[in-house]
Amino acid sequence: MGRDGAGRRGREESLEERADRQWTELLQEVRVAQTGVQILFGFLLTVVFQPRFADLPEIDRALYLATVFLGAAATGALIAPVALHRMLTGRRVKPQTVQWASRLTVTGLVLLLCTMTAALLLILRVVLHNALALWLVTPLVLWFLLCWFALPLWARLRSEPGSTDRDIRPDQA
Repeated sequence: MGRDGAGRRGREESLEERADRQWTELLQEVRVAQTGVQILFGFLLTVVFQPRFADLPEIDRALYLATVFLGAAATGALIAPVALHRMLTGRRVKPQTVQWASRLTVTGLVLLLCTMTAALLLILRVVLHNALALWLVTPLVLWFLLCWFALPLWARLRSEPGSTDRDIRPDQA
């Protein structure tokens, strides 16, 4: 059997090759999340300079501040893998760097979820002026949790080592 892995489960690659491949994949994923969080964060930074901002009730200004801090934290966590890689390049710790960067990315996604939740809540509170905002945000948060965490976790559990291709029916592949 050749290096293409035909007839085998998984890839035939060295630890370094796997780390390089995983790093490339992680960077592609982070680019998507970084773009979203940076656009959202940039928008949030402009809100305070709008004339109506001073008219917001104290609770909405506090929610705005929390949203900005969450957005800054999400931005930091999602940019951190790049800084981590740059600082550790040439140190022969790529597999560990991929692990750390992956954890930072998941942290960034959690913080992005919190930022989006707070931003949606703030916007809907300003637009609706009532408690309906919370009822509208809750299903969206549940949707994000399902898409970003529950579904990937479910897929991961179904593909744990020890499971075989026979465990997944063709209509599930």
